[in-house]
Amino acid sequence: MGALHTYTVTVDWTGADEAGTRSYTSYSRDHEVRVEGKPALLATSDRKVAADVSRYRAEELFVGAVSQSQMLWFLRTAAAHGVVVVGYTDVATATERVEGANSGPFSDVVLRPRVTYAEPISEEAAARLHEDARAQNHIARSLSCPVRVQPAPPAREAHVG
Repeated sequence: MGALHTYTVTVDWTGADEAGTRSYTSYSRDHEVRVEGKPALLATSDRKVAADVSRYRAEELFVGAVSQSQMLWFLRTAAAHGVVVVGYTDVATATERVEGANSGPFSDVVLRPRVTYAEPISEEAAARLHEDARAQNHIARSLSCPVRVQPAPPAREAHVG
């Protein structure tokens, strides 16, 4: 059995006022997500209830965590194979199947990375890197919904002369 790592995050509800949770519509969903020594993330609930749209939502942070983990594993995999990556952008989406109480499980997560390489790389070689990274992505492996990686064709860094 491998080593165990523990991650501690504090979630602090900042939306309480004198009314508290007297009714479903009486309270703010505003809260802070904090990790010691780092700036707080201002967060709120999904748009299904009154929410401050300038704040992060748990669902957005969930998709971000899956995408971030994939990117980090991809960069590690590329470096291990001697492939130089000079740019990586992912526009990730997740679909939630709404059931009772306007909530439900995520049915899938789709990652769409656009990777820029220092030197040309074949689509097949890039696909292998993405597959290897996806196999290592511990966040994605922890989920019950599928996580699909749909990379754009490899791009080469443009040199301005």
